[in-house]
Amino acid sequence: DSVLQTLALIQRHAAEPQRVAALARRQERDLRGWLYGDRPLGDEGGSLAAALSAAAADIEELHGVRIELASAGDCPVDEAVRAVVLAAREAMANAAKFAQVDVIDVYAEATDEEVAVFVRDRGVGFDRSTVPADRRGLLESIERRLERAGGRATVVSAPDEGTEVELRVPRSPS
Repeated sequence: DSVLQTLALIQRHAAEPQRVAALARRQERDLRGWLYGDRPLGDEGGSLAAALSAAAADIEELHGVRIELASAGDCPVDEAVRAVVLAAREAMANAAKFAQVDVIDVYAEATDEEVAVFVRDRGVGFDRSTVPADRRGLLESIERRLERAGGRATVVSAPDEGTEVELRVPRSPS
């Protein structure tokens, strides 16, 4: 059913190439998840790759950007991994809203020891000291979320040089 619904939406939005591309990419992710048995974020048995894919699809649809997602390794979603996924989603949303780019790159790696996710844009970048105090997404939604999960977030950015957000949490013992 979802494939038919997506095709109908594509037909209805044929004059909007970014919208059509976002719909097609979401459907591709859904089909890959179905083919490979992944589950989306919110399902306790889901995987890191599936959760990031769902988050990327949401940001693509909401903001009309393309997110290139690559991963090495995978793991189940526990509380620490959920924190990384939610922080990565916030980093993707920030890039989509502020970087003035069409493409955002996301790389995830899961090893036995840790989970690392990198969100990178080649956009306008920013000087952290000039971010208004009322824009708390970086501090609250990314850095503090990872600290509470026992991990860390590193943000590297400069005007005209883009931004890279590195997110790391240790893996829970199985």
